[in-house]
Amino acid sequence: MILLDKPYVSTFLQKTARDMGIPVLNCSNNRELVSITDLETVNEDEFLKIAKAKSPLLLYCNSENSLQWIYRNLQCTGIPRAIEMFKDKVRFRELVQQIYPHFLFKEVPYDQLSNVDTSKINKPFIIKPSIGFFSMGVHKVSADHEWGSIIGLIQVEMEKVKGLYPTEVMNSSKFIIEEYIEGAEYAMDAYYDNNGDPVILNILEHPFSSNGDVSDRIYFTSKQIIKKYLIAFTEVLTSIGKATGISNFPVHVEVRVDKSGNVMPIEVNPMRFAGWCTTDIAYYAYGINVYEYYFNQKRPNWDHILKTDDHKLYCLVVADIPGDINLAEIEGINYKAYLSNFSNLLEFRKVDHKQYPVFAFSFISVECDLKEVNEILKLDSRQYIYE
Repeated sequence: MILLDKPYVSTFLQKTARDMGIPVLNCSNNRELVSITDLETVNEDEFLKIAKAKSPLLLYCNSENSLQWIYRNLQCTGIPRAIEMFKDKVRFRELVQQIYPHFLFKEVPYDQLSNVDTSKINKPFIIKPSIGFFSMGVHKVSADHEWGSIIGLIQVEMEKVKGLYPTEVMNSSKFIIEEYIEGAEYAMDAYYDNNGDPVILNILEHPFSSNGDVSDRIYFTSKQIIKKYLIAFTEVLTSIGKATGISNFPVHVEVRVDKSGNVMPIEVNPMRFAGWCTTDIAYYAYGINVYEYYFNQKRPNWDHILKTDDHKLYCLVVADIPGDINLAEIEGINYKAYLSNFSNLLEFRKVDHKQYPVFAFSFISVECDLKEVNEILKLDSRQYIYE
């Protein structure tokens, strides 16, 4: 069963739901988000009737905006409890503390940030909303003198996104301070099957332009990445699964790998894969329809997939809008000039830049030498925005 909600629903997901005959909740958002005309939807009463009768219940959300509806209507299932374990980053840290006993974290109310004595906290550290989304309000603090200006930035950012997402998705009332994990960052789309075993559907590396960068500019996957980390990341997901007891549950997980190869989870995003339907990149890279694999409880045949290597990186690129630009004052976007940065465009998706701080998502393939990736990381998206 599928819940569709803002900010974006890909045609790929819509067609998958239609072709598989998966019940989709008919709600007001569907009319502006759904582009195909023959998607079968059911009303709320029928959707709930089906959901309560299904065992096991396999539910997927394209957006965390749907969490509010789940909390309100599916308390009779174990899904709301499972969501809460992951969505609140403080609670998640508490749940996995036995696995990672030396990891330092602290909860701080938003209105108490200015009272934090950073001299007593090992640096660098990360500050972010305990319930957050899309790197909003996330900052790295490397020195005590930065704290005042970072609080100012957080206040501006929280004001800009006020009302943009439900409180179940983005809530600025409390923040978490946690130690900074040195190492490369990765994201993975996976699900826990009926037995509670994790099934990884894709692994993406998340590079940054500098030590202080925490943006979502680009992610990429490759067969080399899958080969290198599939076993280690599966072991981490297995540990998290045992600590939480979840099953029949999709997740988007972020981890860091230090120089010694130790894997530390950053966060687990519940009920979805990569946001804004960017999880679809797995189909270009490996022919994996992540939605089909989840609903049919299929496992990728990685041995077969990894037999050959095209020596390509398959990337999703976020065209972010600089924080000091007023979205309402944007007159237009020079999409042609922006797209000229990519040597091999696979798919291009425009976003409503008047409403969200991004103007597009692109899927591209590049050579494995990282030259084009590094150029994209340094790209100033401001030059393509008309104010």
